[in-house]
Amino acid sequence: MIKNIVFDLGNVLISFRPSEYLDTKEYSEERKATILKDIFLADEWLKLDNGDITLTEAIESINERSSLTKEEIAHIFNLRTDLMIPLDQNVNLLPELKKRGYRLYYLSNFPIDIFHEIKSGYYFFNYFDGGIISAEVRFSKPDNRIYEILLEKYSLIPQESLFIDDLEINVKAARLIGMKGLVTHGSREISKEVKSVLSIE
Repeated sequence: MIKNIVFDLGNVLISFRPSEYLDTKEYSEERKATILKDIFLADEWLKLDNGDITLTEAIESINERSSLTKEEIAHIFNLRTDLMIPLDQNVNLLPELKKRGYRLYYLSNFPIDIFHEIKSGYYFFNYFDGGIISAEVRFSKPDNRIYEILLEKYSLIPQESLFIDDLEINVKAARLIGMKGLVTHGSREISKEVKSVLSIE
């Protein structure tokens, strides 16, 4: 019986689609490709998520090898909150699940600086009973340790916990330690899938 529901944030409760965002700006296709490759798909992005480097260090590192100027790189990083928009239909699940008695948690790969800004700005974090982001614990999904830290911190039983993520690799890791799992593939409407797994209407 599921008692705990653990949500990823990016592309589950918060839209994060850099490519789509850049399409709305006046970048050439070549410039857009460079921004995606040198920033959003770079090792530095993963290191920020993992809490291994600071934002200043990430900008300096990217600047050493990118055709983008330091000012351009810093500007893109400053746009991160503009890229993050609540997925309202999915967020609306939280109060409903809370009312049904489920305990709610978040588990997400997130740099610590931007997370505090997001958390203080989005009301739906009030529905959570707790959570962990990667930069706080220096482990990132799909490393099994981050799941174990969450379970240990809140005394959760894996078999009583459902983990919801947009990526198969992250859900697979949760299943390997005994949690139930649901892959959303970035869907903006996950209520039917979630309720099906929970066997509720």
